[in-house]
Amino acid sequence: MAPALPRVVPLGDAAVLVDFSDALDLAVNARIQQLAEAIRRRRVAWIRDVVPALGSLALHFDPERVEPQLQPLDAAAALVKDCLSRRLPNLDDLARTVEVPVCYDTEFAPDLAEVAERCKLKVEEAIRRHCASPHRVLMVGFAPGHPYIGGLDARLSVPRRTTPRPTVVAGSVAIANTQSVVYPFTISGGWNIIGRSPLRIFDAARQPPALMGPGDRVKFTSIGREQYDRIAKAEKGEGAE
Repeated sequence: MAPALPRVVPLGDAAVLVDFSDALDLAVNARIQQLAEAIRRRRVAWIRDVVPALGSLALHFDPERVEPQLQPLDAAAALVKDCLSRRLPNLDDLARTVEVPVCYDTEFAPDLAEVAERCKLKVEEAIRRHCASPHRVLMVGFAPGHPYIGGLDARLSVPRRTTPRPTVVAGSVAIANTQSVVYPFTISGGWNIIGRSPLRIFDAARQPPALMGPGDRVKFTSIGREQYDRIAKAEKGEGAE
């Protein structure tokens, strides 16, 4: 039985939302990312951007370039239906593997001990499980380059913090429910901070600016403080001592 077609609804006056699901489903998310790539490959003149999310896909368009006889909503729905009727790109062929070094030292991981205690694990086992899981970027959003990463070990599943922190340092690695995130900037956040990466997660001068994109596989690796400092210096262009 073929999957049901998604809803295609207006999203402002220059975008449509292709809505698959209100709940996170990894198989549905993978299908959304496949569809996004299929649409990009069509190189449709009136589509400006294709933005996959957890359970939906946004198509931003140029109203002046849509064919006069077509309504944008109808044109988008027809495009989506046609792409879904054909063989979609293989997600494994699209994905990169991004290695993200993480220092789990107490200084960088204010919530790690509490997370381990709530999950009835030793801190070392919590770190091992976080690094061992097969992670994949589900979407990028909230802030530029901010990856939402699925695949968190079920034993590490904890809810978001009751009270968000007004300041979370850039590079902080945090978890909540079934996902991990890596903060690209120093911003507020309510996830449980278990470490910090020295990598620049978003750099407007880099191409592409975001270190991770939807569909990318992510491999977290544990590093010590000395290695963290060395990588952080290199990321800032200071070089090693």
